[in-house]
Amino acid sequence: MADINHLAVLAAALSAFALGGAWYSPALFGKAWLQETGVNEQAGHPGKIFGGSFVFALLAAYVFAMLLGPAPAFGSAVGKGLAVGIGLVASSFGVNYLFSQKSPRLWLIDGGYHTVQFLLYGLILGLWH
Repeated sequence: MADINHLAVLAAALSAFALGGAWYSPALFGKAWLQETGVNEQAGHPGKIFGGSFVFALLAAYVFAMLLGPAPAFGSAVGKGLAVGIGLVASSFGVNYLFSQKSPRLWLIDGGYHTVQFLLYGLILGLWH
């Protein structure tokens, strides 16, 4: 754990937070996501939602950094980010979405976000060691 670059992990988590703000904004996929989920924009306490989201992003970035090791090669880190995003996270969402009968459109939005999230993690952690 001492070999983990904590600043790089924090930067990776912040990148996911910024990505989510853009990804789920009305300019990109926010309207479609609201339509597919039926979530009320006013529901839930923003501090709880955004604070919890950041904690989960930080946890994911930290565990991903642990999996990469202390000085991952750039190409390897980016490739592993893509593999984790598509092969683990998006595919796991796919299983859940099939059983809960959620739309393929929602899977593309959410799975796409997490694929780009881990791609960013690989980019940041691969560049910053």
